[in-house]
Amino acid sequence: FPIRGVEAAAALLFGKSLKQLDPSECALLAAVIRAPNIITPLKHPERSRARRNMILGLLFKEGKISRDDYEGAVAAPVRVRRPGAAPVRAPAFLDRVKDELAGIQEQFGDPRRTQIIDEAREITIEDMIAEEDMVVTISKDGYIKRNPITLYQSQRRGGKGKTAMGTKEEDFVAHLFVASTHHTFLFFTNRGRVYWCKVYDIPQAGRQSLGKAIVNLLSFESEEKLTTVLAVPEFEPGKFILVATKQGLVKKTDLMSYSRPRTGGIIALDLLEDDELISARITDGTWNVFLCSALGKSIRFLESDVRPTGRVARGVRGMALTEGDQIVGMEVLSHGQTLFAATENGYGKRTSIDEYPIQKRGGKGVITIKTNQRNGRVVSILLVDDNEDIMLMTNNGKIIRIPTRGISVISRNTQGVKLIDMETGERVVGAARLAEKEDMISDEFGNADHE
Repeated sequence: FPIRGVEAAAALLFGKSLKQLDPSECALLAAVIRAPNIITPLKHPERSRARRNMILGLLFKEGKISRDDYEGAVAAPVRVRRPGAAPVRAPAFLDRVKDELAGIQEQFGDPRRTQIIDEAREITIEDMIAEEDMVVTISKDGYIKRNPITLYQSQRRGGKGKTAMGTKEEDFVAHLFVASTHHTFLFFTNRGRVYWCKVYDIPQAGRQSLGKAIVNLLSFESEEKLTTVLAVPEFEPGKFILVATKQGLVKKTDLMSYSRPRTGGIIALDLLEDDELISARITDGTWNVFLCSALGKSIRFLESDVRPTGRVARGVRGMALTEGDQIVGMEVLSHGQTLFAATENGYGKRTSIDEYPIQKRGGKGVITIKTNQRNGRVVSILLVDDNEDIMLMTNNGKIIRIPTRGISVISRNTQGVKLIDMETGERVVGAARLAEKEDMISDEFGNADHE
Protein backbone atom coordinates (compact mmCIF):
# COMPACT_ATOMS: atom_id res chain seq x y z
CA PHE A 1 0.00 0.00 0.00
CA PRO A 2 1.50 3.39 -0.96
CA ILE A 3 0.38 5.02 2.31
CA ARG A 4 1.44 8.63 3.04
CA GLY A 5 0.29 9.73 6.51
CA VAL A 6 -2.08 8.27 9.07
CA GLU A 7 -5.13 10.20 7.81
CA ALA A 8 -4.56 8.98 4.26
CA ALA A 9 -4.10 5.42 5.50
CA ALA A 10 -7.37 5.54 7.46
CA ALA A 11 -9.26 6.86 4.43
CA LEU A 12 -7.67 4.31 2.10
CA LEU A 13 -8.12 1.24 4.31
CA PHE A 14 -11.41 1.98 6.03
CA GLY A 15 -12.97 4.98 4.34
CA LYS A 16 -13.09 6.77 7.69
CA SER A 17 -11.41 9.58 9.55
CA LEU A 18 -9.15 8.81 12.54
CA LYS A 19 -11.88 9.80 15.01
CA GLN A 20 -14.26 7.25 13.48
CA LEU A 21 -11.95 4.23 13.92
CA ASP A 22 -12.73 1.59 16.54
CA PRO A 23 -9.97 -0.12 18.64
CA SER A 24 -9.64 -3.02 16.19
CA GLU A 25 -9.15 -0.69 13.22
CA CYS A 26 -6.72 1.51 15.15
CA ALA A 27 -4.54 -1.49 16.00
CA LEU A 28 -4.62 -2.75 12.39
CA LEU A 29 -3.74 0.71 11.11
CA ALA A 30 -0.76 0.86 13.47
CA ALA A 31 0.41 -2.55 12.22
CA VAL A 32 0.18 -1.52 8.55
CA ILE A 33 2.03 1.78 8.99
CA ARG A 34 4.84 0.00 10.83
CA ALA A 35 5.45 -2.50 8.01
CA PRO A 36 3.35 -1.65 4.90
CA ASN A 37 5.22 -4.12 2.62
CA ILE A 38 4.69 -7.03 5.02
CA ILE A 39 1.44 -6.31 6.85
CA THR A 40 -0.94 -6.07 3.88
CA PRO A 41 -4.50 -6.99 4.91
CA LEU A 42 -5.61 -7.65 1.33
CA LYS A 43 -2.83 -10.15 0.57
CA HIS A 44 -2.02 -11.49 4.05
CA PRO A 45 -5.13 -11.23 6.28
CA GLU A 46 -3.87 -13.81 8.83
CA ARG A 47 -0.53 -12.06 9.23
CA SER A 48 -2.35 -8.74 9.64
CA ARG A 49 -4.73 -10.25 12.22
CA ALA A 50 -1.81 -11.59 14.30
CA ARG A 51 -0.02 -8.24 14.19
CA ARG A 52 -3.23 -6.39 15.14
CA ASN A 53 -3.91 -8.73 18.08
CA MET A 54 -0.35 -8.27 19.34
CA ILE A 55 -0.79 -4.48 19.35
CA LEU A 56 -4.17 -4.85 21.11
CA GLY A 57 -2.48 -7.01 23.78
CA LEU A 58 0.11 -4.30 24.43
CA LEU A 59 -2.60 -1.64 24.72
CA PHE A 60 -4.56 -3.76 27.23
CA LYS A 61 -1.38 -4.54 29.23
CA GLU A 62 -0.55 -0.81 29.43
CA GLY A 63 -4.13 -0.06 30.51
CA LYS A 64 -4.95 1.94 27.39
CA ILE A 65 -8.11 -0.11 26.69
CA SER A 66 -10.49 -2.10 28.88
CA ARG A 67 -10.86 -5.88 28.88
CA ASP A 68 -14.20 -5.63 27.08
CA ASP A 69 -12.67 -3.43 24.37
CA TYR A 70 -9.72 -5.82 24.07
CA GLU A 71 -11.84 -8.97 23.76
CA GLY A 72 -14.24 -7.30 21.30
CA ALA A 73 -11.43 -5.99 19.13
CA VAL A 74 -9.57 -9.33 19.05
CA ALA A 75 -12.76 -11.12 18.02
CA ALA A 76 -13.53 -8.63 15.22
CA PRO A 77 -12.72 -9.78 11.65
CA VAL A 78 -10.15 -7.96 9.56
CA ARG A 79 -12.22 -5.67 7.32
CA VAL A 80 -10.64 -3.19 4.91
CA ARG A 81 -11.86 -1.40 1.79
CA ARG A 82 -10.89 -2.70 -1.62
CA PRO A 83 -8.63 -0.32 -3.57
CA GLY A 84 -11.39 0.46 -6.07
CA ALA A 85 -13.70 1.52 -3.27
CA ALA A 86 -11.54 4.46 -2.18
CA PRO A 87 -13.33 7.80 -1.87
CA VAL A 88 -13.58 9.71 -5.13
CA ARG A 89 -11.40 12.80 -5.24
CA ALA A 90 -12.43 15.94 -7.11
CA PRO A 91 -15.95 14.73 -8.09
CA ALA A 92 -16.73 17.97 -9.95
CA PHE A 93 -13.68 17.48 -12.18
CA LEU A 94 -14.61 13.87 -12.94
CA ASP A 95 -18.19 14.87 -13.75
CA ARG A 96 -16.87 17.44 -16.25
CA VAL A 97 -14.64 14.83 -17.88
CA LYS A 98 -17.57 12.39 -18.15
CA ASP A 99 -19.79 15.04 -19.76
CA GLU A 100 -17.13 15.93 -22.33
CA LEU A 101 -16.47 12.28 -23.18
CA ALA A 102 -20.21 11.68 -23.61
CA GLY A 103 -20.36 14.62 -26.03
CA ILE A 104 -17.43 13.30 -28.04
CA GLN A 105 -19.01 9.85 -28.21
CA GLU A 106 -22.31 11.30 -29.42
CA GLN A 107 -20.61 13.42 -32.09
CA PHE A 108 -17.96 11.05 -33.41
CA GLY A 109 -18.88 7.61 -32.12
CA ASP A 110 -19.95 4.75 -34.40
CA PRO A 111 -20.88 1.10 -33.79
CA ARG A 112 -18.15 -1.30 -32.76
CA ARG A 113 -16.43 -2.76 -35.78
CA THR A 114 -14.17 -5.28 -34.14
CA GLN A 115 -15.85 -8.66 -33.68
CA ILE A 116 -14.83 -10.71 -30.69
CA ILE A 117 -15.31 -14.42 -31.34
CA ASP A 118 -14.78 -17.42 -29.12
CA GLU A 119 -12.19 -19.10 -31.37
CA ALA A 120 -9.50 -17.70 -33.61
CA ARG A 121 -9.85 -18.51 -37.33
CA GLU A 122 -7.37 -21.05 -38.61
CA ILE A 123 -4.54 -19.36 -40.50
CA THR A 124 -3.85 -20.89 -43.91
CA ILE A 125 -0.84 -20.57 -46.19
CA GLU A 126 -2.88 -18.26 -48.43
CA ASP A 127 -3.40 -15.84 -45.53
CA MET A 128 0.36 -15.40 -45.31
CA ILE A 129 0.88 -14.69 -49.04
CA ALA A 130 0.53 -11.13 -50.26
CA GLU A 131 -2.14 -10.62 -52.91
CA GLU A 132 -0.70 -9.09 -56.07
CA ASP A 133 -1.42 -9.25 -59.79
CA MET A 134 0.59 -11.68 -61.89
CA VAL A 135 0.99 -12.33 -65.60
CA VAL A 136 0.59 -16.09 -66.13
CA THR A 137 1.68 -17.57 -69.47
CA ILE A 138 1.15 -21.10 -70.81
CA SER A 139 2.76 -22.29 -74.01
CA LYS A 140 1.33 -24.66 -76.61
CA ASP A 141 3.77 -27.36 -75.47
CA GLY A 142 2.58 -27.09 -71.87
CA TYR A 143 5.10 -24.82 -70.12
CA ILE A 144 3.77 -22.46 -67.46
CA LYS A 145 5.17 -19.62 -65.37
CA ARG A 146 4.20 -16.37 -63.69
CA ASN A 147 5.71 -12.90 -63.34
CA PRO A 148 4.61 -9.79 -61.42
CA ILE A 149 2.59 -7.45 -63.58
CA THR A 150 4.91 -4.64 -62.50
CA LEU A 151 7.62 -6.26 -64.62
CA TYR A 152 5.82 -4.94 -67.69
CA GLN A 153 5.75 -1.16 -67.57
CA SER A 154 2.88 0.77 -69.07
CA GLN A 155 3.44 1.89 -72.67
CA ARG A 156 1.65 4.08 -75.13
CA ARG A 157 -0.31 2.46 -77.91
CA GLY A 158 1.97 1.34 -80.71
CA GLY A 159 4.84 0.54 -78.36
CA LYS A 160 7.01 -2.50 -78.97
CA GLY A 161 5.96 -4.18 -75.73
CA LYS A 162 7.96 -6.78 -73.83
CA THR A 163 8.28 -10.51 -74.37
CA ALA A 164 6.15 -12.34 -71.81
CA MET A 165 7.70 -15.78 -72.28
CA GLY A 166 10.69 -17.31 -73.99
CA THR A 167 9.76 -20.32 -76.15
CA LYS A 168 11.36 -23.01 -78.23
CA GLU A 169 11.35 -22.48 -81.99
CA GLU A 170 8.29 -24.65 -82.57
CA ASP A 171 6.43 -23.45 -79.45
CA PHE A 172 4.42 -20.30 -78.72
CA VAL A 173 2.37 -18.68 -75.96
CA ALA A 174 -1.14 -20.13 -76.23
CA HIS A 175 -2.71 -18.67 -73.07
CA LEU A 176 -2.04 -15.46 -71.21
CA PHE A 177 -3.85 -14.46 -68.02
CA VAL A 178 -3.66 -11.53 -65.64
CA ALA A 179 -4.62 -13.00 -62.26
CA SER A 180 -4.13 -12.41 -58.56
CA THR A 181 -1.84 -14.69 -56.57
CA HIS A 182 -4.96 -15.90 -54.72
CA HIS A 183 -6.85 -16.92 -57.88
CA THR A 184 -7.27 -20.57 -58.85
CA PHE A 185 -6.50 -22.21 -62.19
CA LEU A 186 -8.49 -25.28 -63.31
CA PHE A 187 -6.71 -27.61 -65.74
CA PHE A 188 -9.02 -29.93 -67.73
CA THR A 189 -7.62 -33.00 -69.49
CA ASN A 190 -8.87 -35.15 -72.35
CA ARG A 191 -9.68 -37.95 -69.89
CA GLY A 192 -12.34 -35.86 -68.18
CA ARG A 193 -10.36 -34.94 -65.08
CA VAL A 194 -9.68 -31.51 -63.60
CA TYR A 195 -6.70 -30.37 -61.52
CA TRP A 196 -6.22 -27.30 -59.33
CA CYS A 197 -3.33 -24.92 -58.97
CA LYS A 198 -3.19 -21.65 -57.07
CA VAL A 199 -1.41 -18.83 -58.87
CA TYR A 200 1.08 -18.54 -56.00
CA ASP A 201 2.02 -22.22 -56.56
CA ILE A 202 2.98 -21.56 -60.19
CA PRO A 203 6.77 -21.11 -60.40
CA GLN A 204 8.01 -17.59 -60.96
CA ALA A 205 10.63 -17.22 -63.69
CA GLY A 206 12.27 -14.55 -65.83
CA ARG A 207 10.58 -13.10 -68.88
CA GLN A 208 12.83 -15.06 -71.26
CA SER A 209 12.44 -18.35 -69.36
CA LEU A 210 10.36 -21.27 -70.64
CA GLY A 211 8.85 -21.92 -67.23
CA LYS A 212 7.97 -25.34 -65.82
CA ALA A 213 6.26 -28.21 -67.62
CA ILE A 214 2.68 -28.56 -66.40
CA VAL A 215 3.03 -32.36 -66.25
CA ASN A 216 5.75 -31.85 -63.62
CA LEU A 217 3.61 -29.38 -61.67
CA LEU A 218 0.40 -31.44 -61.57
CA SER A 219 -0.19 -35.15 -61.01
CA PHE A 220 -1.48 -36.07 -64.47
CA GLU A 221 -2.31 -39.71 -65.07
CA SER A 222 -0.79 -41.61 -67.99
CA GLU A 223 -2.15 -40.69 -71.43
CA GLU A 224 -3.68 -37.48 -70.08
CA LYS A 225 -3.34 -34.34 -72.20
CA LEU A 226 -4.25 -30.78 -71.29
CA THR A 227 -7.24 -29.47 -73.26
CA THR A 228 -8.47 -26.34 -71.43
CA VAL A 229 -7.24 -23.92 -68.75
CA LEU A 230 -9.76 -21.79 -66.83
CA ALA A 231 -8.89 -18.95 -64.45
CA VAL A 232 -11.29 -18.67 -61.49
CA PRO A 233 -11.04 -15.46 -59.42
CA GLU A 234 -13.63 -16.71 -56.95
CA PHE A 235 -15.88 -19.76 -56.60
CA GLU A 236 -19.33 -18.21 -56.40
CA PRO A 237 -22.93 -19.46 -56.73
CA GLY A 238 -24.70 -18.76 -60.01
CA LYS A 239 -21.68 -19.63 -62.17
CA PHE A 240 -21.27 -22.90 -64.09
CA ILE A 241 -18.66 -24.91 -65.94
CA LEU A 242 -19.82 -26.19 -69.31
CA VAL A 243 -17.88 -29.06 -70.88
CA ALA A 244 -18.15 -30.79 -74.26
CA THR A 245 -16.92 -34.18 -75.48
CA LYS A 246 -15.72 -35.57 -78.79
CA GLN A 247 -18.93 -37.58 -79.22
CA GLY A 248 -21.20 -34.54 -78.92
CA LEU A 249 -22.18 -34.65 -75.24
CA VAL A 250 -22.38 -31.48 -73.15
CA LYS A 251 -22.68 -31.09 -69.40
CA LYS A 252 -23.21 -28.09 -67.13
CA THR A 253 -22.18 -28.23 -63.47
CA ASP A 254 -22.31 -25.61 -60.73
CA LEU A 255 -18.91 -23.95 -60.30
CA MET A 256 -19.06 -24.56 -56.54
CA SER A 257 -18.73 -28.31 -57.24
CA TYR A 258 -15.11 -27.61 -58.23
CA SER A 259 -14.25 -25.52 -55.16
CA ARG A 260 -12.61 -28.27 -53.07
CA PRO A 261 -9.22 -29.14 -54.54
CA ARG A 262 -7.57 -32.54 -54.38
CA THR A 263 -3.95 -33.28 -55.13
CA GLY A 264 -4.75 -36.05 -57.61
CA GLY A 265 -7.52 -34.13 -59.36
CA ILE A 266 -11.18 -35.08 -59.62
CA ILE A 267 -13.56 -36.38 -62.28
CA ALA A 268 -15.17 -33.58 -64.28
CA LEU A 269 -17.56 -35.91 -66.10
CA ASP A 270 -18.15 -39.61 -66.70
CA LEU A 271 -16.75 -40.43 -70.15
CA LEU A 272 -17.57 -43.34 -72.41
CA GLU A 273 -14.62 -45.59 -73.16
CA ASP A 274 -13.89 -44.07 -76.59
CA ASP A 275 -14.89 -40.48 -75.73
CA GLU A 276 -12.74 -37.50 -74.70
CA LEU A 277 -13.27 -34.08 -73.15
CA ILE A 278 -12.40 -31.43 -75.74
CA SER A 279 -13.34 -28.12 -74.14
CA ALA A 280 -14.59 -26.37 -70.98
CA ARG A 281 -15.90 -22.87 -70.37
CA ILE A 282 -17.13 -20.81 -67.39
CA THR A 283 -20.66 -19.48 -67.95
CA ASP A 284 -23.47 -17.74 -66.08
CA GLY A 285 -26.34 -19.80 -67.52
CA THR A 286 -27.37 -17.25 -70.18
CA TRP A 287 -24.89 -17.83 -73.03
CA ASN A 288 -25.35 -19.41 -76.46
CA VAL A 289 -23.41 -22.64 -76.94
CA PHE A 290 -21.70 -23.42 -80.26
CA LEU A 291 -20.45 -26.89 -81.26
CA CYS A 292 -18.61 -27.71 -84.48
CA SER A 293 -17.82 -31.13 -85.97
CA ALA A 294 -14.95 -32.43 -88.11
CA LEU A 295 -17.25 -32.80 -91.15
CA GLY A 296 -18.12 -29.11 -91.09
CA LYS A 297 -21.49 -29.20 -89.30
CA SER A 298 -22.28 -26.94 -86.35
CA ILE A 299 -25.11 -26.20 -83.96
CA ARG A 300 -25.97 -23.17 -81.84
CA PHE A 301 -28.36 -23.58 -78.90
CA LEU A 302 -29.28 -21.86 -75.65
CA GLU A 303 -27.26 -22.75 -72.59
CA SER A 304 -30.55 -22.92 -70.68
CA ASP A 305 -31.37 -26.06 -72.72
CA VAL A 306 -28.69 -27.85 -70.67
CA ARG A 307 -29.88 -28.37 -67.12
CA PRO A 308 -27.25 -28.43 -64.35
CA THR A 309 -26.17 -31.91 -63.25
CA GLY A 310 -23.72 -33.41 -60.79
CA ARG A 311 -20.00 -33.41 -61.37
CA VAL A 312 -19.72 -37.13 -62.20
CA ALA A 313 -22.75 -37.23 -64.52
CA ARG A 314 -22.23 -38.14 -68.18
CA GLY A 315 -24.06 -35.21 -69.75
CA VAL A 316 -26.70 -34.84 -72.46
CA ARG A 317 -26.65 -34.82 -76.24
CA GLY A 318 -25.48 -31.49 -77.58
CA MET A 319 -25.27 -32.38 -81.25
CA ALA A 320 -26.26 -35.46 -83.24
CA LEU A 321 -23.30 -36.76 -85.27
CA THR A 322 -23.20 -38.90 -88.39
CA GLU A 323 -20.97 -41.96 -88.56
CA GLY A 324 -17.29 -41.05 -88.64
CA ASP A 325 -17.86 -37.50 -87.39
CA GLN A 326 -16.75 -35.98 -84.09
CA ILE A 327 -16.84 -32.65 -82.25
CA VAL A 328 -13.65 -30.60 -82.67
CA GLY A 329 -14.53 -27.47 -80.71
CA MET A 330 -16.96 -25.65 -78.42
CA GLU A 331 -17.38 -21.94 -77.85
CA VAL A 332 -19.79 -19.78 -75.87
CA LEU A 333 -20.89 -16.88 -78.02
CA SER A 334 -20.80 -13.16 -77.36
CA HIS A 335 -21.67 -10.27 -79.64
CA GLY A 336 -19.33 -8.71 -82.18
CA GLN A 337 -17.09 -11.74 -82.79
CA THR A 338 -16.55 -13.98 -85.79
CA LEU A 339 -16.09 -17.73 -85.88
CA PHE A 340 -12.85 -19.01 -87.41
CA ALA A 341 -12.71 -22.56 -88.75
CA ALA A 342 -9.53 -24.33 -89.94
CA THR A 343 -9.32 -27.56 -91.95
CA GLU A 344 -6.59 -30.19 -92.10
CA ASN A 345 -5.50 -29.25 -95.65
CA GLY A 346 -4.69 -25.66 -94.70
CA TYR A 347 -7.97 -23.95 -95.54
CA GLY A 348 -9.98 -21.69 -93.30
CA LYS A 349 -12.44 -18.84 -93.08
CA ARG A 350 -14.26 -16.48 -90.76
CA THR A 351 -18.05 -16.30 -90.51
CA SER A 352 -20.25 -13.91 -88.54
CA ILE A 353 -21.95 -15.66 -85.64
CA ASP A 354 -25.21 -14.01 -86.73
CA GLU A 355 -25.37 -16.49 -89.63
CA TYR A 356 -25.89 -19.38 -87.23
CA PRO A 357 -29.55 -19.80 -86.18
CA ILE A 358 -30.44 -20.83 -82.64
CA GLN A 359 -31.69 -24.43 -82.67
CA LYS A 360 -32.79 -26.99 -80.16
CA ARG A 361 -30.06 -28.93 -78.39
CA GLY A 362 -29.41 -32.37 -79.87
CA GLY A 363 -30.07 -31.52 -83.51
CA LYS A 364 -27.82 -32.22 -86.50
CA GLY A 365 -26.98 -28.55 -86.97
CA VAL A 366 -26.16 -26.61 -90.12
CA ILE A 367 -23.17 -26.36 -92.44
CA THR A 368 -20.38 -24.17 -91.09
CA ILE A 369 -17.86 -25.01 -93.83
CA LYS A 370 -18.11 -27.29 -96.85
CA THR A 371 -15.62 -30.11 -96.41
CA ASN A 372 -14.33 -32.23 -99.27
CA GLN A 373 -11.14 -33.90 -100.46
CA ARG A 374 -9.64 -30.53 -101.35
CA ASN A 375 -9.86 -28.79 -97.97
CA GLY A 376 -10.25 -31.83 -95.67
CA ARG A 377 -11.88 -32.21 -92.27
CA VAL A 378 -12.28 -29.41 -89.73
CA VAL A 379 -9.60 -29.54 -87.02
CA SER A 380 -10.31 -26.42 -84.95
CA ILE A 381 -12.72 -23.54 -84.36
CA LEU A 382 -12.03 -20.27 -82.54
CA LEU A 383 -13.97 -17.14 -81.65
CA VAL A 384 -11.75 -14.28 -82.79
CA ASP A 385 -11.60 -10.49 -82.97
CA ASP A 386 -10.08 -8.41 -85.75
CA ASN A 387 -7.07 -7.42 -83.63
CA GLU A 388 -5.91 -10.98 -82.88
CA ASP A 389 -3.46 -13.34 -84.56
CA ILE A 390 -3.98 -17.06 -85.17
CA MET A 391 -1.34 -19.78 -85.08
CA LEU A 392 -1.76 -22.83 -87.31
CA MET A 393 0.22 -25.98 -86.44
CA THR A 394 1.01 -28.91 -88.73
CA ASN A 395 2.00 -32.50 -88.05
CA ASN A 396 5.52 -31.68 -89.30
CA GLY A 397 6.01 -29.07 -86.56
CA LYS A 398 5.48 -26.13 -88.88
CA ILE A 399 3.78 -23.07 -87.38
CA ILE A 400 2.38 -20.12 -89.29
CA ARG A 401 1.09 -16.90 -87.76
CA ILE A 402 -1.84 -15.22 -89.50
CA PRO A 403 -3.57 -11.95 -88.54
CA THR A 404 -7.32 -12.49 -88.34
CA ARG A 405 -8.06 -9.28 -90.22
CA GLY A 406 -6.37 -10.89 -93.24
CA ILE A 407 -8.86 -13.78 -93.29
CA SER A 408 -12.03 -13.05 -95.24
CA VAL A 409 -15.41 -13.04 -93.49
CA ILE A 410 -17.61 -15.19 -95.76
CA SER A 411 -20.85 -17.12 -95.49
CA ARG A 412 -21.33 -20.51 -93.84
CA ASN A 413 -21.91 -22.58 -96.96
CA THR A 414 -18.41 -22.13 -98.45
CA GLN A 415 -15.13 -24.06 -98.50
CA GLY A 416 -12.90 -21.31 -97.16
CA VAL A 417 -9.64 -19.96 -98.53
CA LYS A 418 -6.14 -21.41 -98.51
CA LEU A 419 -4.17 -20.21 -95.48
CA ILE A 420 -0.96 -22.25 -95.64
CA ASP A 421 1.02 -24.15 -98.29
CA MET A 422 1.93 -27.66 -97.18
CA GLU A 423 4.10 -30.47 -98.40
CA THR A 424 2.88 -33.90 -99.42
CA GLY A 425 1.55 -35.77 -96.39
CA GLU A 426 1.53 -32.65 -94.23
CA ARG A 427 -1.71 -31.57 -92.54
CA VAL A 428 -2.92 -29.00 -90.05
CA VAL A 429 -3.47 -30.50 -86.60
CA GLY A 430 -4.58 -27.49 -84.59
CA ALA A 431 -5.08 -23.76 -84.28
CA ALA A 432 -4.87 -21.32 -81.40
CA ARG A 433 -5.24 -17.63 -80.69
CA LEU A 434 -1.87 -16.04 -80.14
CA ALA A 435 -1.86 -14.60 -76.63
CA GLU A 436 1.52 -12.84 -76.85
CA LYS A 437 1.03 -9.90 -79.18
CA GLU A 438 3.41 -6.96 -79.37
CA ASP A 439 1.06 -4.68 -77.48
CA MET A 440 -0.59 -7.36 -75.37
CA ILE A 441 1.21 -6.37 -72.19
CA SER A 442 1.11 -2.62 -72.39
CA ASP A 443 -1.32 -0.15 -70.91
CA GLU A 444 -4.45 -2.33 -70.99
CA PHE A 445 -3.81 -5.52 -69.09
CA GLY A 446 -7.52 -6.26 -68.78
CA ASN A 447 -7.65 -7.25 -72.47
CA ALA A 448 -4.84 -9.76 -72.18
CA ASP A 449 -6.88 -12.71 -70.89
CA HIS A 450 -7.38 -14.91 -73.91
CA GLU A 451 -9.04 -17.99 -72.55
